[in-house]
Amino acid sequence: MIFRFAALGLALAALLPGQWLGYPSKGVPRLKNGKPNLAAPIVRTREGKIDLSGVWETYNEGGGMPVLLLNAAAEAKPGDVVFQPWAEAEFKKRMESQGKDHPGAKCLPSIFPEKNAVPHPFKIVQTPDLTLVLYESRTIYRQIFTDGRKPPADPVPAWQGYSVGHFEKNAFVVETSGFHGDGWLDMAGHPSTEALKITERFVPKDYGHMDIVTTIDDPKTYMKPWTMTLHATRLVDTDVIEYICEENNTDLPHMVGK
Repeated sequence: MIFRFAALGLALAALLPGQWLGYPSKGVPRLKNGKPNLAAPIVRTREGKIDLSGVWETYNEGGGMPVLLLNAAAEAKPGDVVFQPWAEAEFKKRMESQGKDHPGAKCLPSIFPEKNAVPHPFKIVQTPDLTLVLYESRTIYRQIFTDGRKPPADPVPAWQGYSVGHFEKNAFVVETSGFHGDGWLDMAGHPSTEALKITERFVPKDYGHMDIVTTIDDPKTYMKPWTMTLHATRLVDTDVIEYICEENNTDLPHMVGK
């Protein structure tokens, strides 16, 4: 299978337990037997906005590693994802080399949507003016400003870009730009450039389940915007832990590709 080496580290790391297992999370709706009721109604803040605070993890509805981690366009219809000529050649090259040059093999940060699809927990900390996303994988964080500011006009290029967001009735809408262009959108190697703009819609379906609808708009790489949807479930009675890739990176000698 392609990406077998790149996926190995992620797959093994996903087996690590979370921190403070069994410490009860506050405010969790529970059934009579004490188990969390993930089908309970959506939680809202005192201001009436959806409350996404807590620990989440994306999943594949069929089980196993999320298919959109391996290929963000796996569920796209024919004609939805159309490359610019250079990007098509680059993507083909990455596929043929089995993803051996993936940034993650060198412990460089992954960007999203790949970051959201990695099978590790991420914690959302929601305040009125700022929402933080704390990714266990690589101990990476994102700041999503909800204080009315606009994206920076001339940003220093960044792996995670610069995010601003606003709340709709049943969605948290986040717009991100300012990427430096070296990130892969997935392990398959869908490329990106500094022109990348990403819009995410975090849409809870009930207390414990949420869709992350992500639109990729990079006119230097793709002929038109395209969309993918990740599914996330809330984790309770656990938390994220520190994950430092650089301390024991044994992937590089195995990333031989073709």
